[in-house]
Amino acid sequence: MAKRGNRVQVILECTEHKNSGMPGTSRYITTKNKKNSPDRLEVKKFNPILKKMTVHKEIK
Repeated sequence: MAKRGNRVQVILECTEHKNSGMPGTSRYITTKNKKNSPDRLEVKKFNPILKKMTVHKEIK
């Protein structure tokens, strides 16, 4: 099995959906390189419940 090194798995959660109070969650799993981007990731992704593109932030 290959070594992963600085690459770690992170979970992205929708910020708009969390604040709206609607049931359910929009989450994505991805990987990032800790050495190149030590800050929390923030990406625009599609939220299927709200049916639009929203900002997803990295959660612990």
